[in-house]
Amino acid sequence: MLTKDQISQIKEQLEKAQNPIFFFDNDPDGLCSFLLLQRWLGRGRGVAIKSFPDLNEAYFRKIQELRADYVVILDKPLVSDDFFNRIREVNLPVMWIDHHDMGIKVPDFVAYYNPVLTSKTNEPVTALVYQISQKKEDLWVAVVGCISDGYIPDFYEEFKEKWPELGVKTENPFEVLYKSRIGEVARIFSGGLKDTTTNVVNMLRFLVRAQSPYDVLEENSKNYSMHKRFKQIDTKYQRLLEKGKSLAAKSGKLVFFRYSGDLSVSGELANELMFTFHEKIICVAFVKGSRVNLSLRGKNIKEKFLKAIEGIESATGGGHKDAVGGQMNASDLDEFNERLEREV
Repeated sequence: MLTKDQISQIKEQLEKAQNPIFFFDNDPDGLCSFLLLQRWLGRGRGVAIKSFPDLNEAYFRKIQELRADYVVILDKPLVSDDFFNRIREVNLPVMWIDHHDMGIKVPDFVAYYNPVLTSKTNEPVTALVYQISQKKEDLWVAVVGCISDGYIPDFYEEFKEKWPELGVKTENPFEVLYKSRIGEVARIFSGGLKDTTTNVVNMLRFLVRAQSPYDVLEENSKNYSMHKRFKQIDTKYQRLLEKGKSLAAKSGKLVFFRYSGDLSVSGELANELMFTFHEKIICVAFVKGSRVNLSLRGKNIKEKFLKAIEGIESATGGGHKDAVGGQMNASDLDEFNERLEREV
């Protein structure tokens, strides 16, 4: 977790910002981190980062368009040198809050906060940011971000006391994610982020003002687009999930599920397959054109993944001890599959 001194530093820096821009990773943890800070500070604009694996130079134009005076990066493990070089040119302050262990070099003008490097804890960024905001009315937002990232925070019990009908009694975060109504909110967030830029912007405007999880769960004219997108994605997702489960049931220790199409949900599929087949190693490969997005889950999978991609020039990736993401050329996927099989 963040220290008291770090929390004070972050608050002091943010309170000076009149028009901050929040770049957040394109998942519910990143989204909820932004929501907590914006709702606490009362100002600032959010931009979901859809580039992978890093926040790249193309996003610098958003800083200019929105005339931001402060840059905040949330839940993004990698940022390109070109992006930072452009910011250095205009002399803007930058704060970066993350929880990935990527062994990166951070520019000297960036205020970087990552407990993995200090206290060796690995809470989602949502949990870190909730230490800063501490707005009880946003407790549900904090829970959504945490459980979506496979983490049950110490304030989950407080949430259950306030909304007992929305949670479940468990120590497994994925059971909350897949078996409860607050988990449904997290899945709606995830689907909404996979919409057009216009609809994502409208969703952010709606969520900045949402008062309770029921504002999200109960479909109405204000959240119609978000629900529509979630239903579209969930229909396709469930078909892919059933294929993945069928493969996993027949597989040995390693489940290697590859698919293609127009829906990038490899992380979501890997999480749910891991929830169902928790004794196995899960690798989901989304093939799009000549490139592949990889999501892997399992005990000590980061070590196995890094060994398996050694010498594969097109391969990049990293993440957490038991959950990693990566990319490579489609032409290298079969070789990677064989290497990972040997590691497992």
